[in-house]
Amino acid sequence: MMGDTKTMNMIEAINSALDIMLERDPDVVLMGEDIGYFGGVFRATAGLQAKHGKTRVFDTPISECGIIGAGVGMAAYGLRPVPEIQFADYIYPGLDQLVSEAARLRYRSAGDFICPMTVRSPFGGGIFGGQTHSQSPESLFTHVCGIKTIVPSNPYDAKGLLIAAIEDNDPVIFFEPKRIYNGPFSGYYDRPVEPWSKHEASAVPEGYYRIELGKAGVVREGEALTILTYGTMVHVVQMVVAEMGIDADILDLRTLLPLDVEAIERSVKNTGRCLVVHEATRTSGFGAELAALVQERCFYHLEAPVERVTGFDTPYPHSLEWAYFPGPVRIASAIEKIMKD
Repeated sequence: MMGDTKTMNMIEAINSALDIMLERDPDVVLMGEDIGYFGGVFRATAGLQAKHGKTRVFDTPISECGIIGAGVGMAAYGLRPVPEIQFADYIYPGLDQLVSEAARLRYRSAGDFICPMTVRSPFGGGIFGGQTHSQSPESLFTHVCGIKTIVPSNPYDAKGLLIAAIEDNDPVIFFEPKRIYNGPFSGYYDRPVEPWSKHEASAVPEGYYRIELGKAGVVREGEALTILTYGTMVHVVQMVVAEMGIDADILDLRTLLPLDVEAIERSVKNTGRCLVVHEATRTSGFGAELAALVQERCFYHLEAPVERVTGFDTPYPHSLEWAYFPGPVRIASAIEKIMKD
């Protein structure tokens, strides 16, 4: 089913996934601000309206509450809507619709209705967007029962996970790290970070394939240290580990909910040390949940306390964006601390 591979960045892989699902399932519809004729602010839906028509790929008013609310109604009546929220920072007006309606529809109706809706949204930093275009709100959604939360880190995973999300019968939040939309990040490091994952960055099958939700990706196998991360930080971690020569086991969580607890437990029990890295703010970030989980399940195997490297507990800065990111210096310092204990 997968067919030949093609060189794709993450934007192109997402576009390919949407194109395939529009072709395979007549119930799939795309909706959002500027996603139709214009093809989206990041061009993720470019060409899809021209190919599939204005009833399948259509623009909406600037109303996140309306976009998600309409999506819930469409899903309840049998469609598989894929709303786009232009930036994750703008998802909050639709939060009540997601939490009170989408997440609870299956349970409130005793299974009579489902909500197969996938909400796509660019998130995180990378464009100097500051407080209104750079937030990472993933932990808000992992706290909500009934919603699945996905954060891919490379084009291959982005396509396979998005297809699986659209086919899932529960609502899914699909956060896309815009810092790596167009390939390995540039302007901050002297060279691209390779490899992206166990798959070649550019080798994305042109056809249909899916990646099971709830399964972490093993980016690198090692015996000395477990690093739990996702999204953009997968690439930063890989670079630091390569430069330090640390025999680290790097897990790309990919789906934060459902979480691959078995993979985490297996890795930490083997290495005895654990570092968590994410871009979101530290307090109540998803890393706190990961650290608690590791402590509960792996305490007697730990050789050192679990460490976290995260964004700072401050509003997102415009001009100091690269200082806000968990970068090589802070990650390397945390690794050195863990390995000394």
